[in-house]
Amino acid sequence: MTQDVNIHKHGRVGHISLNRPKALHALTLEMCHAMSAALTDWADDDEVEAIILDHAEGRGFCAGGDIAFLRNSALNDGGVSGRKFFHDEYQLNHQMMTYAKPIVAFMDGITMGGGVGIALPAKFRVATENTRFAMPETGIGLFPDVGGGWHLSRLGGRLGQFLALTGARLDGSECLWAGIATHYVPSDLLADLKARIIEKPDRIGGILSEPVGTPPKARIEDNADLIRKHFASDSYEDILASLEAAHEDGDVWATKERDTLGTKSPQTCKVALRQLKESADLNSFADNMVMEYRIASRVLVRPDFAEGVRAVITDKTNDPKWDPPTPQDVSEELIASIFAPLPEGEEWVPLNT
Repeated sequence: MTQDVNIHKHGRVGHISLNRPKALHALTLEMCHAMSAALTDWADDDEVEAIILDHAEGRGFCAGGDIAFLRNSALNDGGVSGRKFFHDEYQLNHQMMTYAKPIVAFMDGITMGGGVGIALPAKFRVATENTRFAMPETGIGLFPDVGGGWHLSRLGGRLGQFLALTGARLDGSECLWAGIATHYVPSDLLADLKARIIEKPDRIGGILSEPVGTPPKARIEDNADLIRKHFASDSYEDILASLEAAHEDGDVWATKERDTLGTKSPQTCKVALRQLKESADLNSFADNMVMEYRIASRVLVRPDFAEGVRAVITDKTNDPKWDPPTPQDVSEELIASIFAPLPEGEEWVPLNT
C-alpha cells in the first residue's frame, strides 16, 4: 500500500485521504491502484455505507496527475507507461462514477485535472473558500480528460467549452453556481461535518445542507451571457473570430479571453471542442472513457505535450512552441486521427471486464 494515500474505515464510513502534499496530492499510478482497491473492498462490505474523499494537508485537494511521469514516458518509452497510467486512472474515474455507495468529495483546495476526475463522480461535492477548480490542459498540450468530456459538456451555457479552452479557474462559490459543487461550506466547519457524517452516514445530504451562511456571489455569473455568446460554436476559428470582433469593439473581457487563448495549444483546443461535442451525445460514461483513452494514447506522444510541460511546468519559461503552430494549421485529418479507434485489444475497458 502506498504512503501517498491514507485509507481507513471509521465504522460505517470508508475514508480515502490523499497524502502527497509536496505535489499538491497529484495522483500517481500507485495512488490510483490503492484507491481502486479500497473502493472494490468497500463495495462488498455491508458495514460500509458511504465514502469520504479528502486530502491530508496543504492547499491542494488534488492538483492533477503525475505530469512529470507522463512527460518522461512520452520522451523515453514511446508513451507505454503513460498509456498504462491513463488506462488505470480512467478505470478509477469510471469506478467512482458508477459506484453504488455515496461518495463525499471535499474539494477544499486546488482541484485540477486528475483532481477533477476524482471529485466530479462523487454524489456530494463540497467546495470551500479554498477551492480552485480548473481543467488547464490546453496550456500544456494535453486535453481535458479524466471524464472532462462528460462533465464539462453537461454544464450548460457553454460554460464547459469555456473552461476547457481557457483553463479558467473557478472559486468555491462559482463551483456551486455552476453545479460543479453540490454544497459550499466554510473550511473551518469541515472537521465537524466529517465527524457527523461518520456518525450518521445515512444523513449526508441533510448534514451538508444545514445552514452555513450564504456563499459569496459567483463572479462568473456576471460573464455568463458573454460566455454563451462568444463560445457558442464548436468551431475554434469561430470562437476566436467572435472574441476578435468584440475586442475590436473595445470589449475588455473579450480581449482578455482572446489573449488567453493565444497562449494555448491550438491542437488541444480543437480536440477539446470535438471531445465535448461528441461526449454530449454519448449514453454512458464508459463510452466517454473509451473516447478519451483514444485521445490520450495519441496526444501523449504528439509534440505539444512534451513541449507544453517543458514550458509551463519544467522550465517555467511559459514560451511553448506549438506544433502545429496555429489553429488553421491543425487539420481535420489530424483531429480525426486522434479520435480514431485503437487496434483490437488496445481499447480502454472498465475495471473487472
